Amino acid sequence: MIQLNSKDRAFFSLVDQAVSANPFSQTRAALDLKISGGSDTLTVTELAVAVFQKVRSRIDTFVSRTGGRIQDFDPKDRPLVTNVFLFDIFHRFVVQFDDLIARQLKAGEKSLPVPFASETIGLLKQRGFTEDEALRYFELSFQLRRAFFFIQQNLVGCSPCMQTLRERLWNNIFTHNIHWYDRYLWNRMEDFSTLILGPTGAGKGTAAAAIGRSGYIPFDIRKGCFAHSFTESLIPLNLSQFSKTLIESELFGHKKGAFTGAVTDYTGVLARCRPFGSIFLDEIGEVDETVQIKLLQVIQERTFTPVGSHLAERFSGRVIAATNRPLGLIRSKKILRDDFFYRLCSDVIEVPSLAQRIKQDPQELKDLLAHTVTRILGKSSPALTNELYDAISCQPGLAYDWPGNVRELEQCVRRILINQRYTPDSLPEDNPTPFLQAVKAGELDAQSLLSGYCFTLYRRWGTYEAVAKQSRLDRRTAKKYIQEGKEIFGP
Repeated sequence: MIQLNSKDRAFFSLVDQAVSANPFSQTRAALDLKISGGSDTLTVTELAVAVFQKVRSRIDTFVSRTGGRIQDFDPKDRPLVTNVFLFDIFHRFVVQFDDLIARQLKAGEKSLPVPFASETIGLLKQRGFTEDEALRYFELSFQLRRAFFFIQQNLVGCSPCMQTLRERLWNNIFTHNIHWYDRYLWNRMEDFSTLILGPTGAGKGTAAAAIGRSGYIPFDIRKGCFAHSFTESLIPLNLSQFSKTLIESELFGHKKGAFTGAVTDYTGVLARCRPFGSIFLDEIGEVDETVQIKLLQVIQERTFTPVGSHLAERFSGRVIAATNRPLGLIRSKKILRDDFFYRLCSDVIEVPSLAQRIKQDPQELKDLLAHTVTRILGKSSPALTNELYDAISCQPGLAYDWPGNVRELEQCVRRILINQRYTPDSLPEDNPTPFLQAVKAGELDAQSLLSGYCFTLYRRWGTYEAVAKQSRLDRRTAKKYIQEGKEIFGP
């Protein structure tokens, strides 16, 4: 049995901690600096390259000295060696995984061949993993890289609230402990439903897509490709656009003759969802109690019955739901039944408003503009990004609160490209803030109304004094109502 020397054990312990750490956390950033021996002036990409090069160099030397098979090491050192080998092999194929993700996005539903699969699995077996273990870790590696890709690439911004969002999304996919996930939970995540909160246009669908496209997918060795394309792993459904009857049909499906107009059998999203896949139910706060009860059964018992049928079918996916209603309002006004809410909220994730993001980091606006320009043009253009930023600085101004959030910013860019300027419209009737939505629905008592109003003023003016002056309340009372409003209508 080979025992690690003190230098190898110290270095391998750092790598082992990095394996366990959330890649979007400050903990992981600090570990990467220690592993690479680099400075904190390195960019994220430069630091990742430095870490990989340092680990690969150490592993190459280590393998040439020891033979590099897990079984040859002392049992007390074996977990460290195992995790370091996995870390090294994963990063050797990162470029190939990224290329596969890009090609699969273009290909759509057809699962593509994976030309580097045999090489990756072969290297894992060479390090002493069994064939079954090598296959599992290859599948996990692709899942890890997809999750990082969709969280990093599609959720732009370096503000603290966006850093927190990325960290939360990673935990939602793999839990806070990747070893727990690998050992116990990789095939049980359908039991963990998620509720995503945030204002309209903030990017709840993007957050849901990052979760839904990052689920586990088995690899078919015989065919040389994954069992299905990750582009089919998430089925979105906006519940607000359907009547009660149609919502049930879209969710559960129906049998021919179940109701007038049901001329054929119809397969709902629950039946179309693949194993390890997800359904995304947007605007969950708009469904009535009858549908909530039926969805509760789906989450609780994993079964559903199509409209007009008496035969229960199994749902083997995961439920992700979203609403623009604030959590405080959902709970205080019973918008969701208690039993349904508690089954739905294994995890609650809040997507921040654009105003909150820019307030925390003014650079966020320029980062989002650069991302939007790249999406529109198919390539980056720093010059155009700067021109758009200058146009927004003039009108509507850098202090504009972006009530339509990221969605409004994207349309702002298009309008400036067409008309040279952007003049905000009045807030659309179908896109009110959570406070105005609650007012329109008649859901507020007098105190909630005053709290919401004071919180709205605070978001506009930014100081307790300004709110007190406008509302004609003393500063202490205004502060109390602002804090109450934030709890109900925040963040």
